[in-house]
Amino acid sequence: MPPKTPEDPEQNPYDLLGILQEATEAEIRTAYRTRSLKVHPDRNRNDPNAAQKFHALTTASTLLLDPLRRLALDAQLRLQAAKKQRFASYDNKRKAMVSELEAREQEFKKARMAKEQERTARESENTRIREEGRRMREQREKELELQELERQYAGSKPESNGTVEEDSLAPPPPGDLDTTIRVKYTLSSHPALSTAFALAAHLRRYGEIDEETVVLSQKAKKSKKSKGLVNGEMIVTALVPFNQLGAAFAVVSSAQSLKDRGMDVAWAGGSEPPILGWLRERGELGGPAAKRAEPLPTKTAPEGTTFSSFPSSFPAFDDVAPPPPPAAKAGMDYESLTLLRMREAERARLEKEILEAEAAEGG
Repeated sequence: MPPKTPEDPEQNPYDLLGILQEATEAEIRTAYRTRSLKVHPDRNRNDPNAAQKFHALTTASTLLLDPLRRLALDAQLRLQAAKKQRFASYDNKRKAMVSELEAREQEFKKARMAKEQERTARESENTRIREEGRRMREQREKELELQELERQYAGSKPESNGTVEEDSLAPPPPGDLDTTIRVKYTLSSHPALSTAFALAAHLRRYGEIDEETVVLSQKAKKSKKSKGLVNGEMIVTALVPFNQLGAAFAVVSSAQSLKDRGMDVAWAGGSEPPILGWLRERGELGGPAAKRAEPLPTKTAPEGTTFSSFPSSFPAFDDVAPPPPPAAKAGMDYESLTLLRMREAERARLEKEILEAEAAEGG
């Protein structure tokens, strides 16, 4: 039986849209419209997977229309193509050996994921436990278990003839919060930014935002002399998802200047998305320039490319009046209704995360 070739990436966005890797933005949008009509849930009522297929097409087109995330995807596809070409040049014995090593790595990753899911389930159960001593003991057991799992993985990871070096060049997978930032400010310092629509309009100068997915929470804080807060002062915390990674990076890069004006911004995931580190190593973010609070200068794109960098300057941070909320559209079609429900589900998830974070801070 001939050895199996290395596994192909799941759901290649280019394959989903039926376009070439060199496709322009116009070709991407055209392919998305054509394919989405074919798998539209309204036209495939007997297909239970129609909504899932439609969502996969929407996710693929959004990723390819983001220049930075598309750059990472293209690099990953090139590495996989080189790996397959090298694999094809091996003799049967070496192919069998490589296939066996990759199968063993895949099995180990599945086992590690299963253990991680079990650990997550136990953590969720532990949140219901109120005794401090029992909580600390179980948390310690989890840390020891994770350390043992990492030692086992480090000891059993097979050598793969240059695969490790190749994997270090591969871009990290995209995360759900790569383009989302966390904003925190006092309502007294920015009285005009009391709604999600007002905050979205205020930050849209950095890039496009879907205001319907912005999650905003107001909470009264008790007096804390160390932080200079008065009794009953309202603290506004919000999660703002941008459409593109470059816009979110621009806001976080201006964190110091925004903080001087009474607004704290940070990444919603608690740390910088791994894809930014990968882009910085390739020189796409200008090295240490990513840590500066001031806006980045525009980077001139090479001739013939369709990608762009960040804006050369950011406008001044002045309060603006909140815009009126958009009126609901009558006669909404099935596609718009499906996207609206997906946004509502995402909004509910973000609201739950921000409430849990506030509860942890208050505890």
